[in-house]
Amino acid sequence: MSLVSGPGRAGGSLSRPDLCTLKHVAYIQKLDTRKDELEYWLTEHLRLNGVYWGLTALHLLGHPDALPRQETIDFVLSCQHDNGGFGAAPGHDPHMLYTVSAVQVLVMIDAAHELEKGSRGGKEKVGSFIANLQDRETGAFMGDEWGETDTRFLYGALNALSLLGLLDLVDVPKAVAYVQSCENLDGAYGVRPGAESHSGQVFTCVAALAIAGRLDLVNKDRLGAWLCERQVDQGGLNGRPEKVEDACYSWWVGSSLAMIDRLHWIDGNKLAAFILKCQDPEAGGFADRPGNMVDVYHTHFAIAGLSLLKYAGLQEVDPI
Repeated sequence: MSLVSGPGRAGGSLSRPDLCTLKHVAYIQKLDTRKDELEYWLTEHLRLNGVYWGLTALHLLGHPDALPRQETIDFVLSCQHDNGGFGAAPGHDPHMLYTVSAVQVLVMIDAAHELEKGSRGGKEKVGSFIANLQDRETGAFMGDEWGETDTRFLYGALNALSLLGLLDLVDVPKAVAYVQSCENLDGAYGVRPGAESHSGQVFTCVAALAIAGRLDLVNKDRLGAWLCERQVDQGGLNGRPEKVEDACYSWWVGSSLAMIDRLHWIDGNKLAAFILKCQDPEAGGFADRPGNMVDVYHTHFAIAGLSLLKYAGLQEVDPI
């Protein structure tokens, strides 16, 4: 298979393995059948996020119905608390990150109306949980009642509220101002004001500005140059200078470049070749780097990265 209208400075196509679509679908389907393994229970704190990663990957692979819909809904709702927030799994404390995944999953499978049933309080209760985590003085968002702030939480809040049609519950201009305060001299962004620039935080900040309709505040050329420098000789992307490449940054860096219309500044062919080398062609799934153990997190972001590159056979992903 080859890139369709894919970006890349290099001419011609590179030799690379095909995308093992059905293997990846089967890998994701089997993840919930491993409940007798220690690894399954050691990752319980990521369960709801994992459902989102796996489900999104399946949608991008063109198999949106590969997971049982009602069981997916039942699991998501079993993670909700009385305050409207969601935990990582039943019995886990509510947190912004898991609440965002819950909203994304329900919207993706057209099941947000399930929040209106019984005594769940509807989408407004979920929105209230999210809105109450905003610091009205700074515009930042906390992850939970314990007060840690992070631009991941700010992006997640705007993402989930926009999906629910409830952005008016929070002070968006204050959130935008906080994102601006996280910008560094290199044009990239950190986890909070004064923190080191990092590709993952760049995504959260740029996507938050996109949702708020304020991409005009981004220095696109300066940020684009910093993001392009994340591509290493092997074709993959790293999170910050002097670090090794990782398949997940195909998304964090690639989506940021896509949002500022600079994705063509990196070599898309080399990146696609690197991503495909990270897949397990026999058992399915993607790893962070070639030869390493696969997991659902890297499977999701590797496939999303290929989708950004308009790889043939994949559904188009929204970079925001």
